[in-house]
Amino acid sequence: MSMAPRTDTRSPAQDDSAPHSADSHDLIRVHGARENNLKDVTVEIPKRRLTVFTGVSGSGKSSLVFDTIAAESQRLINETYSTFVQGFMPTSARPDVDVLDGLTTAIIVDQQRMGAHSRSTVATATDTGAMLRILFSRLGRPHIGPPRAFSFNTPSISGSGAVTVERGGKTVKERRSFSVTGGMCPRCEGMGTASDIDLTQLFDASKSIAEGAITVPGYKVDGHWTVRIFAESGFLDPKKPIRDFTGTELHDFLYREPTKIKVSGINLTYEGLIPKVQKSFLSKDREALQPHIRAFVDRAVTFTDCPECGGTRLSAGARSSKIKGISIADACATQISDLAVWVRGLDEPSVAPLLRALGETLDSFVAIGLGYLSLDRPTGTLSGGEAQRVKMIRHLGSPLTDVTYVFDEPTIGLHPHDIQRMNALLLQLRDKGNTVLVVEHKPETIAIADHVVDLGPGAGTAGGEVVFEGTVEGLRAGSTLTGRHLDDRTSLKPSVRTPRGALEVRGADSHNLKDVDVDIPLGVLVAITGVAGSGKSSLIHGSVAGRDGVVTVDQSAIKGSRRSNPATYTGLLEPIRKAFAKANGVKPALFSANSEGACPHCNGAGVIYVDLAMMAGTASTCEECEGKRFQASVLDHHLGGRDISEVLAMSVAEAEEFFGAGEARTPAAHKVLDRLVDVGLGYLTLGQPLTTLSGGERQRLKLATHMTEKGGVYVLDEPTTGLHLADVEQLLGLLDRLVDSGKSVVVIEHHQAVMAHADWIIDLGPGAGHDGGSVVFEGTPADLVAARSATLTGEHLAAYVGAGA
Repeated sequence: MSMAPRTDTRSPAQDDSAPHSADSHDLIRVHGARENNLKDVTVEIPKRRLTVFTGVSGSGKSSLVFDTIAAESQRLINETYSTFVQGFMPTSARPDVDVLDGLTTAIIVDQQRMGAHSRSTVATATDTGAMLRILFSRLGRPHIGPPRAFSFNTPSISGSGAVTVERGGKTVKERRSFSVTGGMCPRCEGMGTASDIDLTQLFDASKSIAEGAITVPGYKVDGHWTVRIFAESGFLDPKKPIRDFTGTELHDFLYREPTKIKVSGINLTYEGLIPKVQKSFLSKDREALQPHIRAFVDRAVTFTDCPECGGTRLSAGARSSKIKGISIADACATQISDLAVWVRGLDEPSVAPLLRALGETLDSFVAIGLGYLSLDRPTGTLSGGEAQRVKMIRHLGSPLTDVTYVFDEPTIGLHPHDIQRMNALLLQLRDKGNTVLVVEHKPETIAIADHVVDLGPGAGTAGGEVVFEGTVEGLRAGSTLTGRHLDDRTSLKPSVRTPRGALEVRGADSHNLKDVDVDIPLGVLVAITGVAGSGKSSLIHGSVAGRDGVVTVDQSAIKGSRRSNPATYTGLLEPIRKAFAKANGVKPALFSANSEGACPHCNGAGVIYVDLAMMAGTASTCEECEGKRFQASVLDHHLGGRDISEVLAMSVAEAEEFFGAGEARTPAAHKVLDRLVDVGLGYLTLGQPLTTLSGGERQRLKLATHMTEKGGVYVLDEPTTGLHLADVEQLLGLLDRLVDSGKSVVVIEHHQAVMAHADWIIDLGPGAGHDGGSVVFEGTPADLVAARSATLTGEHLAAYVGAGA
């Protein structure tokens, strides 16, 4: 069969040398961006390239990348959905920018912690859990049912009853029964833990209810309805000591099911004390509880593995079905790198596509440096860096191309050895034809950029400008702060401090630790190092944090609303209010935007929020107070020539000078401001909402507040998180001042500058997961460099300080 020759249908104008007009859209153009501190920023970002955004903390990187480019892309995508669907999606206003052109679909992979619900695990947060359930429903022996039979979130239920059926023109009643086989452990309801309540923490058995026997926080004899219900229920004698209760009275007091009663003619529900405490305190997120309630829960409740399922969350049936001797509970508890090997060893043609997809996903975990995790790991226990990398898993094998991936410091929590793998993954996403935007401080990741956008020159009001655009070589040759510090290297100290005693750790075995014995020197700067998953956090948080005199500053998020700001969080506002009140002879409450001094029109928010239901809500400056948040009469009161709204608009550095001398001199406020400047937050404004702070800024804000606590040992978890290269030197100075003041400082850290500056290094490894958990080196940084070939940390530290082979 002959084929007709192909006719060229191109127009004469379309010759081979002329590019297609569609290929001309190769830039993301931003003109006049003014989000947060950005000052009419104009920038052009190449598509299908890796662009790294640099600059000191607070220079405007996140404002440009996340709050402008990514936010507008997602807003425009959301507008393509129906109004009904938009009502269920987060709404956001258009960013403050003149022109945004050339946008593509943005996928944000940030550091937000994943859901901390106790039912959420690494398996449920990725496709791996669903694929494993299908695998065991097909190959597991004995066969127990469909995939839901292996889900710890699905209970087994059954029932029967009469149903009415129309048949042949007649109504017939038939008896029907049904059953659903789920994988949930009936004892712990899929939670994996059982709680045991210490009754001595709930009541004083020597007292009667009328005498205040109930010691649960908030259960006061005078006026508390719950106590009154117990006293007037008629089920027990309120004047009898609890130790004299009969068996029936004690059961009714502690365990009685909800029962309708009348107290003073009012219909109420009586319920035993134990279920009341469980509903009031144990069903809530522990971190969301008030400090005194949290302390009570920690005293009164102990959590242990469920005795029926052994903490696996699964029913006996789900645990009984196995593939080659492995149950789904065993598979989820296995280290992911080992599970990947096991999956590759299964040869079953009937589920070959499933095995291939599952194997590729597990291999992605290993490639991204998370092979040490297990699938049953609760997502709430993942660090910010681990959570971000777990989110990356779903994108690595994605068939999508020509999208914009936005990363927020993807190297956080990574050992220098792992940063190389992260760089390879970023380049892999780019090479698939995607635009990759990365906010980053690490020079190893800046070095692989195709394009660099440096913001500055300073932070806060001193930043918000593009100070450099171009290649890495151009940045290095330039005069910007980032360019000047890009090749900074902290050298080893010629001499180290002498310890004064040691903090002994014996038999540490939490998580992957292997019965570790180690002495942590006191009175010096100690760095705990090792690859991600080697056991650093397990050692410190499991065996050091919580001891008397130990102050721990970890990476847990700061909880606060848009009304919370650095002044309220640090307690700074209290002495400021008192100083204003004393100077003007009025009440301190007048100088709180959350109390008597609040503008009545906006309730002290400074803006009016309008909910437009199905459309994006809007926020407009309050016309009454002009965004100052206070009543006009309050602003008539001054201290040092400034009113309270002007003080809250000051930067920390400006306020430190203001409250340090002159009429406004306030030593208590000046002390707090000194600490904020010490941790590198001098550019923040006192009234800036906490919700606008970056992760690194929040971490350092916590550090500033914890510096007031009385304790001889400070434990810091990666304090360099979010720090610019130029700020690391300032942090090292702060750590030195803490040690020189008589404190002992223990730092979990990956940054080589901190390692080189330490007096003592404890390196864990040699690998991650079950390949780690041992102390592989103890000694000075110089000793570690000398023994460089012994550990991965030694190799990278030697390369960092430029030690010869």
